[in-house]
Amino acid sequence: MSHHLFLLSPSDTPIYSLTHYTSKPTQTTSYPLSSNLPTWSTSAFAGTLTALSGASSATQSHHVQGGSTKMGGGQDRHVIQMIANASLDMIEEVMRKESAMYLKSVDKFNEWTVSAFVTPGNMKFILLHETKNDEGMRSFFHEVWELYLKTMLNPFHTAHTPIRSTVFDTRVRASAKKYL
Repeated sequence: MSHHLFLLSPSDTPIYSLTHYTSKPTQTTSYPLSSNLPTWSTSAFAGTLTALSGASSATQSHHVQGGSTKMGGGQDRHVIQMIANASLDMIEEVMRKESAMYLKSVDKFNEWTVSAFVTPGNMKFILLHETKNDEGMRSFFHEVWELYLKTMLNPFHTAHTPIRSTVFDTRVRASAKKYL
């Protein structure tokens, strides 16, 4: 399973992004067309069945080091960015209705759920995820917000510019591993 975090400035300029893969085993997707075929025949027609069942080839999984499974290749990154960008309108709509900082699930696109966190300074933290863990995501967003504030307090960092701090990145990754 993967989680994708985007930090956007008030002008919706991306200043940080993170893709986090959990070590938990992923669930295999069962395609309706393959359920009627014997198991020996589905491996030969896996690409055809995927195409016929409406799944995109960009979300097919492949194996990496350590035996864990990660999602797609280069095309997958563009789809993730498109989903996050498309959800900005929904985030603005929910912000008008609710006064909370943690907006929970604001949008859904195929298997991806979009959760958001908006700071008082109108910074948007967008998280794309496949599983629902509201309390863990809330804690994750609060910890990332604290890390962001510490970075903004650094006199050598200019506000609303990309965050390139390795310390910030390491701590966000540790927080993602802890809560997601």
